[in-house]
Amino acid sequence: MISVNVLEVKGLNKVYPGKVKTQALTDIHLSVESGEFVGIMGPSGSGKTTFLNMVSTIDQPTSGEVNINGSNPYKLNKKELAHFRRRQLGFVFQDFNLLETLTVAENIVLPLTLDNRKLKEMDSLLLKVAEQLNITDILNKRTYEISGGQRQRTALARAIITSPAMILADEPTGSLDSNSSRIVMESLANINRTQGTTLLLVTHDPQAASYCNRIIFIKDGKLAAEIHRGDNRQAFFQKIIDTLSFWGGNSHELSSIRV
Repeated sequence: MISVNVLEVKGLNKVYPGKVKTQALTDIHLSVESGEFVGIMGPSGSGKTTFLNMVSTIDQPTSGEVNINGSNPYKLNKKELAHFRRRQLGFVFQDFNLLETLTVAENIVLPLTLDNRKLKEMDSLLLKVAEQLNITDILNKRTYEISGGQRQRTALARAIITSPAMILADEPTGSLDSNSSRIVMESLANINRTQGTTLLLVTHDPQAASYCNRIIFIKDGKLAAEIHRGDNRQAFFQKIIDTLSFWGGNSHELSSIRV
């Protein structure tokens, strides 16, 4: 089988101007193949969220290239970019980014509504993702009536309903307890395994990271290390801890360790 790169990052640099220029990213090269589950880790301020913002087209690189599914989103106009984002990318954030005025169901189908999809198609896709994430029984509730874990699974359902080329998750377990974190990470791993969805996860949490196939470590805006999972998740978890301590991830930057 020929492997296809969903994400191709070449010579990526990000400099924030000001009295003192800040070099947030330096010469980043990274390829992510279709169906990979890749984690991005590093100390606070290392540049991992900046990197995710470049890939997600939220923030523009100073120089270098980002290609998603063979096209450079930064060459698109505003309207084309909004369309590209809706079709190609799914987003999951630490604070869920759900609209409280809408029901769970309405939040999930929002990207389809913006795309003017037919009601029948929206309903069938909604039921499919709700079943997959075990949230069918809360579809008519408002987001403030459900738990944090259910909110994150709602956000995840919204991210996958368009069958995007890639899901970008920024600290998706950051505000969840250990049990909800496990359910969310198992859901992500399951989506990756069963649907072959490509996932890019930024996390501080070694436990969440242990669900990935490969982890890239960023330190001071540069790629510092890369490790691969293999068969044993427990061994991989230990490898993550060791790599973080070697690359100066301070203990307060690692969330409480849970296996």
